[in-house]
Amino acid sequence: MSIESQIEIIKSAIGTLELPPNHSIRQDLELICQRDSDNLRIAVFAPFNYGKSTLLNAILGERALPIDLIPTTGAAIRVQYGETLQTTIQFNDDRTITETGTDLLKQFAILDNDRRMREDVKSVEVFCPHPFLKTGIEFIDLPGTDDREAQDTLVKNQLLSTDVIIQVLDGRKLMTLGEREQLRDWLLDRGITTVIFVVNFLNLLDPDDQKQVYSRLRFVAESFRSHLPPGISNLYRVDALPALRARLKGESSAAQASGLPIFESALQTIAAHFQNSRTTQTARIQAITVQIKQQLQQKISDLESEIRTETETLNQRFQIQQKAQGLIQKGFESSLQEFRDWLTLDRLLSRYQLEAGLALQTQTFRSWETGAFKRSAIDYQQELVKWVHQACEFFDQPRPKQLVLTFPPIKQELVEIQESGDDSSTLDLLFGRKIASVMRESASFLFDDQPMKRPNPQHSLEAYQELIQTYFTHFSQLNLAAIDQYEQSATPILQFELKPSASEIPRHHQLQLLRSQFAKILETSESHHEG
Repeated sequence: MSIESQIEIIKSAIGTLELPPNHSIRQDLELICQRDSDNLRIAVFAPFNYGKSTLLNAILGERALPIDLIPTTGAAIRVQYGETLQTTIQFNDDRTITETGTDLLKQFAILDNDRRMREDVKSVEVFCPHPFLKTGIEFIDLPGTDDREAQDTLVKNQLLSTDVIIQVLDGRKLMTLGEREQLRDWLLDRGITTVIFVVNFLNLLDPDDQKQVYSRLRFVAESFRSHLPPGISNLYRVDALPALRARLKGESSAAQASGLPIFESALQTIAAHFQNSRTTQTARIQAITVQIKQQLQQKISDLESEIRTETETLNQRFQIQQKAQGLIQKGFESSLQEFRDWLTLDRLLSRYQLEAGLALQTQTFRSWETGAFKRSAIDYQQELVKWVHQACEFFDQPRPKQLVLTFPPIKQELVEIQESGDDSSTLDLLFGRKIASVMRESASFLFDDQPMKRPNPQHSLEAYQELIQTYFTHFSQLNLAAIDQYEQSATPILQFELKPSASEIPRHHQLQLLRSQFAKILETSESHHEG
């Protein structure tokens, strides 16, 4: 699989993962793809005052990078081949300044008094007539690290766009934890393994100390998994300042003693190797692929867990709904049966005949009807309706039409009977002598022994019985029909078809996309191993 195809797959995965613009993976990929030159880039990388610029000057054989810039380099200085020594400064507003020599560096490539980089400078380039550069080599003198975050960010970004890294070590100091973390975080974890370690300042130590320090640094270098041509070491000793002085004076023996020629020979071999193979970009792409794979695995795992939890919650909700539906249906059926039983004519006459007759006798029927009798009817009505309303709320259904109870009117004949009838004979006829006697005594008590209106004996005594029968017959028929109709409208609500809710479709779609991207990334990883 080509590098271009791998990059497109990674870009697609980044989009699926919805990584923000400032995410390290997205930024690293952009940096890898921003190569604007076919030159082999060799970067010199170290904390401030470790002798980076001095080492580069020694390699170039002249003070291309003035020594007084060593502690204050504030920009990434690209050193390329040119017929004459000159410097070009490009600004963010696209202005460009070019001058012979390197004096411009003192103005635009150093830190200010607060040790900050200039914000208006976009790039700094030095062109130098050195034969090594003419072969397509480009050096990058990076700002020193461990000073300010802005410098560290610049250095970290520049490392990804280089092919070979020269890390300068100070032989006078033990390698710090920060330097070890930089090796891991800035280099190894990002697929940057073409690293050469150069130990500076060993000439300032006693011979015995030099051996101990070099031995210790040898262990560090060997533990770093450098990918260099066969037979090439990744650790060299170069006394940068003596080497520069020897080159400037043309003293070959002194230069040899500084360790510079051995290092230069190895550097030329390394450069030739990577110019032919150009595998450094592949390694960085592979490192990003590993990170993307980890991100996808984590995202898939998290999403699967979320969907699983959501599904369990939905299933529990479905079970609760099923149970609630059963309870509501059972409650409705029970209340419906009780209401129907109460509305049967026999039940009504048995329960209310005495009270209704007494109310008729005393001309207080409407008061009796709207009192306890109506309250009982409404109680049954509300008990029935509450189950339907619970179902509507629980299953999010609209309420049916209201259940309306009907209380039929009493015919005009009742008034006439009450105005002219014989109460004792009428009650005796309707309820029997014993019951009639009780009714008369009750009426006398209820109405404070007030004299009751005497019915007219000329009317038929059977009329009272007929009116009571007719009233309860109509009341029963009308309201039984009403609850039958209400039952029909409530049944679709009570028997609402419950279905287990599925997890959100977009989440499943997202999971499918992630799995698809993961499969493509695995294919990319396999192509790396095959390569």
